[in-house]
Amino acid sequence: MGINSESDVTANLQIGPTDQGMVRIYVQGDGIDLPMDFDAEEATEIAEELLAAAEAVRSTSKKPRR
Repeated sequence: MGINSESDVTANLQIGPTDQGMVRIYVQGDGIDLPMDFDAEEATEIAEELLAAAEAVRSTSKKPRR
């Protein structure tokens, strides 16, 4: 499955700080239980990548499908 592949899988996403000083991205769904911990620098890089991807979508003429 690639980034452009559609899927019927649904999952919940939680993002927040842990008591160990990390930023956790937690994905939970049917058969999925995936905690991913990042230090502050890595979390900032991920946030920047998300913002860049959102800006790239905004700058295209095609509207995203919902």
